[in-house]
Amino acid sequence: MSSPSCPRPRTVLVTGAARRLGRQIALTLAAGGWQVAVHYRASTQDAIETVAACASLSGASAHFEADFSDEAAVRALLPRVVAHFGAVDAVVNSASLFEHDDAASFGFATLEQHLRSNTGAPIVLAQALHAHLQARAAAGEADAQGAVVNLLDQKLWNQNPDFLSYTLSKAALEAAGTMLAMALAPRVRVVGVAPGLTLTSHLLSDEKFQQLHRLSPLGRSSTPEDVASAVQFALANRALTGTTLLVDGGQHLMKFERDFSLM
Repeated sequence: MSSPSCPRPRTVLVTGAARRLGRQIALTLAAGGWQVAVHYRASTQDAIETVAACASLSGASAHFEADFSDEAAVRALLPRVVAHFGAVDAVVNSASLFEHDDAASFGFATLEQHLRSNTGAPIVLAQALHAHLQARAAAGEADAQGAVVNLLDQKLWNQNPDFLSYTLSKAALEAAGTMLAMALAPRVRVVGVAPGLTLTSHLLSDEKFQQLHRLSPLGRSSTPEDVASAVQFALANRALTGTTLLVDGGQHLMKFERDFSLM
């Protein structure tokens, strides 16, 4: 255990950190002094580049591959990170499956895929972090505490019928956040962060994205930097648990008949 004069660096596992929003979260936390474990599924080169960028900011980073459809792989992930860094203090669940279905095309297989990746994996990682912190406490680290931040979606407070299985999986994760915050206290805090339309995709032109991004009471939705700073705040504020920060420019206050990607 680190001496008081030389505290051990904090370590965070960020899932889906190789690209897009997960990468921005990883870089923001690294700039704040966190050692970052970069999880990825298939984007190996992107993960290597994210690790290099994080290491240049915080001095230490490493990448870890895991397929979140495989429960055994998910259960092995946090112990692998602990083996590499010595300890883990937080998990940010940014990885997410986002495939389209609706009431007409819904089926068990699509729902199961989304529930495994978007709900089951974050719960297992919270479970693993809690067990790790309990073990550290039993070994004499009296203040062994940590946090889990789950990336949700403003869509949960502003529903439309598109992406049915995705939305169900995120709604289940939001409910799980409440239950886990109760079950894992006081060792682990659990906080949700719900972005609005933050990044474009292959379904939107740049012009259309900019138009939709402005559809909010504030005239702008969230940027990757906005979301990453909310995650950083959630990890730092030890009075937060069992709640969700909506970081969306107020988009959840408006009614949209379709998902942004289909408008």
